[in-house]
Amino acid sequence: MKHLCTWAAAACLLMAGGPAAQAGTYPERPIRMVVPYVAGGAADITARVIAQKMAGSMGVPVVVENKPGANGMIGTDLVAKARPDGYTLLLDASGPLVVNPSLYKSVPYDPLADLAPISQITRYQYALVVPRASPIHSVDDLVAMARARPGELTYGSAGIGAGGHLAGELLAMMTQTELTHVPYKGNAQALADILGGQLSFTFDTIVTATPHIAAGRLRAYAVSGPQRSSALPDVPTLAELGYKGFDVTQFQGLLAPAGTPPDIIARLHHEAVKAARQPDVVRKLADEGGNEIVAGTPEQFAALLRSDLQRYRQLLQRANVHPE
Repeated sequence: MKHLCTWAAAACLLMAGGPAAQAGTYPERPIRMVVPYVAGGAADITARVIAQKMAGSMGVPVVVENKPGANGMIGTDLVAKARPDGYTLLLDASGPLVVNPSLYKSVPYDPLADLAPISQITRYQYALVVPRASPIHSVDDLVAMARARPGELTYGSAGIGAGGHLAGELLAMMTQTELTHVPYKGNAQALADILGGQLSFTFDTIVTATPHIAAGRLRAYAVSGPQRSSALPDVPTLAELGYKGFDVTQFQGLLAPAGTPPDIIARLHHEAVKAARQPDVVRKLADEGGNEIVAGTPEQFAALLRSDLQRYRQLLQRANVHPE
């Protein structure tokens, strides 16, 4: 009986110390970083840059896995239901985390309850652009034309709920105009049609619009965030032009399954922030990619998720936007 009690006490101590012991030796094997989009996209590029730096610092491979589908919900749900041991991470963006839950009646995960924020890595915005031969010469000109010809001005986006769509809906609401949204299956198709003059204007991601602006194929009249973009310093914000409160910015961030031990979250946060702030990463993601490096705390990222969920839910409801 004495030996049995001694064994039981030892077992209890081992069980109590198990998570701490595991966290203390973390990581011991490769980490996978899931991206819920196809390879080559903006989130994938960010993931691969950050994963490479984290692998070098942590001493284990950090392998990026692309799990696209259902507007990013397949990969996001995979991580939300993964074992919370720090070996399955999610490099996600605004769409699956704050737009989809505001747009669809149900999603297979709760972004606040099922995922643990690690760090917001970047923030990015959009440029309001028109084709080179467009008769539109300013934002005010665009608005005046929209008022004179309701529904005739068209703009494209990567799909229902995409950032460019949200920016167009917000502009229509703030100016009390009717603008016709043309959803595409991806940003590349929308960009091709704005370059070809098939669209009146569009809100394009700065990283894809900038080369065409520099070459004179597109003209940029405003950016969608609260501050000017370092990639387009001479282009004003819509708020500067008198459209007060206009803000459509989106994010990319790193998360883990809810229940991941706090000390593992702390370690991953330290490594992600260190990676994001390295000069070559800043050059790749910010100077060349049109992003702003944030590298914030888990608490700041959690607050952003809550506020953006509320913000986009209100916008989509007021604009009466529903999936097609």
